[in-house]
Formats: sequence, C-alpha cells, structure tokens
Amino acid sequence: MGSATTQALKASADALAQATVDLDTARELFAAARAAGGSSALSGALADQTADAPARAALVGRVFGSLSPAAQRVLAAVAEQRWSNAADLVRGIEELAIRAASKADQGDLESELFQVTRLIAQNPELELALGARLGDASKKGDLVATLLGGRVSAGSEVVVSSLVQQPGERRVRAALQHAIRVVADERGRAVATVHTAAPLTDAQRDRLRAALTARHGSEVTVNEVVDSSVVGGIRVQIADEVIDGSISSRLSDLRTRLAG
Repeated sequence: MGSATTQALKASADALAQATVDLDTARELFAAARAAGGSSALSGALADQTADAPARAALVGRVFGSLSPAAQRVLAAVAEQRWSNAADLVRGIEELAIRAASKADQGDLESELFQVTRLIAQNPELELALGARLGDASKKGDLVATLLGGRVSAGSEVVVSSLVQQPGERRVRAALQHAIRVVADERGRAVATVHTAAPLTDAQRDRLRAALTARHGSEVTVNEVVDSSVVGGIRVQIADEVIDGSISSRLSDLRTRLAG
C-alpha cells in the first residue's frame, strides 16, 4: 500500500466517521465498489490525478446520483483524495463499506465473521463455489444469504454476501480476514488468532486477552482455532506478529538444533 493510499484511506475514514450511516449505506458503498471494480474507465476516472478534485467529486454525483446522500458524500470524499492507483481506490471504497457496516451494526461482527471464515475453511467445495471467478456474482450473494440467514447479524450477512461477489484476486477467506481486521480497527481493537490443541477455558481466555491487551496497548479480540497439530501450548498471531509457545514448535526447534 503506497503512502498516498494510506493518507487517502485515513481522510476517507474520517469523512465516514462524520456521516450518519446505516446498513443500507454499507450496501450502497459495496455496490459502488463493485461498479468501480467492474469498470476500469470509472475507477480510472475517479482516481485520475490529472483532473482536479471537484471534477472527480462531481463525477460521483453523475454516476451514483441514485444513492443516498450519506453514501454520495462518502464517495465524493473518496474521489477527492489522491490514491496510489485505481485498484486501491476500489479497495478503499470496499473498506469504507465494511466500516459502515461495523458502525451500523454493533453486534459481535468480528466473532461472526471469524466463524464464517472457519466454516468456509472446513468446506472446500463451498470455498470453491464462492471463490469461482466465473458465474453470476449475485448468485453467490444469494447463496451466502441462504446459508447465513438468521444465524448471524444483519451486518455480518451484508459484509460476507458483498465480499463474495467481488473477491478480486483474493481468496474469499483472505477477504474475510481483512474484513475482521477492519471491523476491529473501526472499534479501536486488535485481533488475535489463537491456535490451541484444546479449547481454552473462560478463565484462560480472559487471562490471555488481558495479557495481549497489556502487551499491545489496546483491547484485543481473541479468535480461537482448535488445531491438533499444535500438540500443546498455544500459537498467537496479531497482524504480522507471531507468538509461538506450542510444544510442536519447541520440538521442531529441538530437531533443528540436533540436526545442526
């Protein structure tokens, strides 16, 4: 991610923070991301730095005039920024849609999105169907609505059904994992994925959360994966940091030392 995109994302997120949004706004922003992602001419024009910012904002009104005033204001803010490239602009709109869903639905989106990610990981045929580059994108959204209807919050359903319709070059799980991080960031938290040989008790989970929060200086959401390959202990990943206290890691390290 280029420095221009980093700054553009921050400015656009600030604009979203000042807007009154609901889940319909999130749906509209996701639809705008799909429209821009499906048209290189549109995304290129919105990211075109040879045109002045007011002209790019005016283009939003012409193309997305049927959307709500809140969605149009956010998209105009996006168009006024300087993005590293058109693809980054499209991903930026998508990220704002995820943030809008997080603002509109104060349920446990991080946990629900994580559970959906695990469901997909455990069902290769489902992952293949959702990640296929060919086929009707809207039918993928319908499939998700059928699978998740009533089982997750409305916000989670909007995020998942929207992301599967335009995964781009990403795998669906990667798109969902990114969404989890965006939701956590919107709520001022970090996300830790914990691999453990056996389920943690409530007391263990609370102690781990407290320790990770103290280490990182911000509240940490713990997502737990029971993984028999861990053998014992735990392996924790927060962003790019990995804390590996598993027995399997120690055994591997021991084997490496003996072989050396």
